[in-house]
This record gives sequence, C-alpha cells and structure tokens, in this order.
Amino acid sequence: MSTVVDLRKTDDPRDAIHRAVHLLAEGHIVAFPTETAYAPCVNALSPKAVQKLVASAGKPGSHPTLMLKGFHEAIDYVPDMDELAQRLARRCWPGPVTLAFRVGSQPGLFGALPPETRAALAPDDQLWIRVPAHDCIHDAMRLMPAPLVAGAERGHDGRALTTSAYVLAALDDHVELVIDDGECRYAEPATVVEVDSGAWSILEPGVVKETMIGRLACELYLFICTGNTCRSPLAEGFFRKMLADRLHCAEDELADHGYLVMSAGMSAEPGLPASLESVEVARRSGVDLRGHESQPITERLLEQSDRIFTMTRGHRDALLASFPRIASRVELLARDNTDISDPIGAPQEEYDICQKEIEKHLRLILDAMSI
Repeated sequence: MSTVVDLRKTDDPRDAIHRAVHLLAEGHIVAFPTETAYAPCVNALSPKAVQKLVASAGKPGSHPTLMLKGFHEAIDYVPDMDELAQRLARRCWPGPVTLAFRVGSQPGLFGALPPETRAALAPDDQLWIRVPAHDCIHDAMRLMPAPLVAGAERGHDGRALTTSAYVLAALDDHVELVIDDGECRYAEPATVVEVDSGAWSILEPGVVKETMIGRLACELYLFICTGNTCRSPLAEGFFRKMLADRLHCAEDELADHGYLVMSAGMSAEPGLPASLESVEVARRSGVDLRGHESQPITERLLEQSDRIFTMTRGHRDALLASFPRIASRVELLARDNTDISDPIGAPQEEYDICQKEIEKHLRLILDAMSI
C-alpha cells in the first residue's frame, strides 16, 4: 500500500524530500509531481529498482527516462550532443520536453551506470533525457548521488498520471511513496523529441506542439550594446532584412527558415523605443525600427542564444566575467575586432557612419554563413 504525503499540508516539505531520498536509496519507487504528470522514479544506481520500475511500467511499450538536474549535467551523459540538440536542450529545459538521443561511441557518464540500468534506459540504443520543472523532484535529485530513472507518465489505460489518485489507481502495488502536490500544471505528458544528425522529429506528442518545437530549434542571433536603443537595434534590424533578402523570404518568415534575430542592452531599461536618429537612418534603407522596444540582457536570453555579437570589447569582457560558460558563443560584431562607437548624443551624421560600419560587418557575417 502506497503512502501519500501532501506537500500542501505538511509542516515542512523538506521532511517529505528526505523521506523520498531515503526510500530511493533503499531501492523503492517514489512518485514525484512534475509540471506534466507524476513520475514514478527510482535510483539509477539500483539495478533491482530499475528492473522493478520497468516491470511495473504503466503504458505498454513505454520507454524509461533519465531525469537530470540541468543542461550541463546532460552534456556529461551525452558528450557528443550536436549543436541542434544543445540548442533544444538549452531552450526546453527545465520544462515539459524529453529529448531522445542516440547512444554514441562516447557514452560519457551514461557508461558509468550499472549495465542493467543502461539496458533499461536505452533498449533501442536511444537514451531519453528530461529536466523537469518542479522544485520537489529537483530538491530530491540534489540530495542523490546519481540521477533518477522515471517510468511512464501514463497508466495501463493510457490516461496521464496527472493526480496522486491516478498514480494510486495505476501503480499502488509498486510505488512506496507518492508526493502529492495536486493536479499537475499541464495535465498532459511531456513531448518526446528525437534529435539525431542535425534533425529533429516528434516521437510522442505532448504539451509542446510541433510548431513551438520548430521555433525552439531556430538559430538565435543576438546583438548587444549598452542601452539597446542605438547600435544593437540597428544591427538587429539590418541583419533581419539582409538575412531575409538572402533567403528570399519576408522578415516574418525567418523562423520558418530556422532563424531568429534579437537585440538587448547591457544596461537597458525595458520598453524604450529606438533613438529617433537610429529610426531615421534605418528608414532610409527600408528598415523599420519604429516598433522596437529595448530589453536588458538576462542569463536565460544568453543561454538560449547561438551567436552573440557585442559592439565593444568592454561589452564582451563584461559578459564573460559574469557568464564564462557562454565564451564559445560570444564575439565582437566587427570582423576586425575593433569597437563600434556609441553615437548617442551625436549629430545624425555620426549615426550614418555607425550604420554603415554595422552593415559592413553584418554583410561579412552573412557571407560566412552557409546559406
């Protein structure tokens, strides 16, 4: 008979987490809430528990999932993850998307798991990984010496395990503890996306629809200056137009071709328009900046960006001082590694010079792209 602990009624949720971790260490199955459905989980270092989980799987033919704490831990398990896979992982996690990878020739930490666990996780040489967005399961994983292996999010009848009652009805004979946090946010299983050889496809539909996965798979080009009202809006606007011209499409169709273009500022106030001088110099070249609204850089935006261009070395150095992990994706906009000066407060002629300088380097970037 399963024990149910209601997080909403307990005096200290940490007691439930510690109890769950203790049971996982002993080889029991614990069901955790996630944003999609309740996930019956076991300790990846316990082969007997993994086999028990597989035997109790709800949906016939279900594929176990490796639950991890974040993108960088996933790299340890899939060290040969390609650019597209990394892009989707950075943007989808934590969240309701499971990514399916082929087990490569360099299995990373996956190769350090017990053979029984590896066989259960990749019966078809395909490893499913997810980083759920729920504090409860993350708190438990932080106390565990190894990842969790999760079973199906659906019961034998195909119904998603979106409440503790559904878990009890489907798996009561197998689950030692259910941590109850009410009905799951989305009440629909995670979307399973296979990523292989630079392409993606949906294996199992779920919360995140195909059109959204397509947008998440786009390459994101981010241009950064100080206030996001002069230089970076010009770079964003001109690059968007030049890229659309190169692809022979409208600017609002760039996402359909796999590209997104944005800008931000190191010290930007949110919601400010582009400077009048920038709007004017852009207008002359058929670039419309009238709808621009400034935004500050955030860690999330930087993590999601594939190529990040700064106007000055000072901008680049400041970014790397705060976010050293993005070093491989940050570069100066100027191809000759010079700074592009800020024209703010200067006459219109200085904006004209700035625009020409930006456009010159954007053209060099475009010429180096394989399109």
